[in-house]
Amino acid sequence: MHKLLTIAIPTFNRAYFLEQQLTWLAKAIKGFEHECEIIISDNCSTDNTQAVIQKWQHTFSDTIFKSNRHSHNLGVMPNIAYCFQAATSEYVWVIGDDDPIQDRTLGYVINNLKEHQDLALLILNFSWLYVETGQIATERCFTIDNEEIQSDGKAIIEKCLQENFSGLAFMTAQVYRKTAVQQSLQQWSASVNNREAQVYWTAFCATQGSVKVTKDIYLQYACGMNSVPESKLWFRMRYADLPTVYAKLIEIGYGRKFCRELILQHFAENNWQVILGALRRWPVITLNILIPYLSLVGLSAWDMHISSKLVDNRV
Repeated sequence: MHKLLTIAIPTFNRAYFLEQQLTWLAKAIKGFEHECEIIISDNCSTDNTQAVIQKWQHTFSDTIFKSNRHSHNLGVMPNIAYCFQAATSEYVWVIGDDDPIQDRTLGYVINNLKEHQDLALLILNFSWLYVETGQIATERCFTIDNEEIQSDGKAIIEKCLQENFSGLAFMTAQVYRKTAVQQSLQQWSASVNNREAQVYWTAFCATQGSVKVTKDIYLQYACGMNSVPESKLWFRMRYADLPTVYAKLIEIGYGRKFCRELILQHFAENNWQVILGALRRWPVITLNILIPYLSLVGLSAWDMHISSKLVDNRV
């Protein structure tokens, strides 16, 4: 029987959180058991993750329940990409094992996918919680005045990027048409090595059909729940991965001027003390990241300058 939605959970050594998420899913899926499939992608965990999976497999006897344990740790992004590729339903929703999701969310997602069959992307609005303080930092990631299906997906994504880039990088907030997200992986196969690739995958899917961003809040991003990225990884994400994504958006039809402006804005917001500190600590690694980054910034500045000159000449 054809399934509407794959709910996939990539996980690694987080058996406690996986247990909590499966508890939520067992409750939320009631009434939708036969429309979904569940995939657990274990990135070669060494804790009791497999025991948790085996325990819950019987609970989901009315739903296709698949589990895969990789022979080695693929890394975060390849494990997410595996979930996209393993999905057999029309849509795929990859959720974090520790992200708080409201009970009503799954029903909302399924009903929207049924009602709007041209949807390529559904973005679930969310609040932003700082775990250390217990304070809500952002009540609503995206400001939505009128929740409607939008045919111009690129315009929606550009608005979201201007408002809150991190919202498009939050995995659990994105529900993709399976064929669209699989095509994004084919379009840029190296994206699995980019820690900010979620933004690219989301932006690509927005070019493949209509898009909806919810006005209401359906989940929460718990900032600080995951460990802080190791310093070298953070530096790479900031100065290599993110600018590369901005440049890649041009290749899939996003405005050249818009993307160049994002790169230049990124440069303007640099913390040069951090960069100098990185040069002192890891000179070779930092230079290997900074040289392509500064080249991209220079190209963007030149491109904007030439565009401005052409406009002036036409006036």
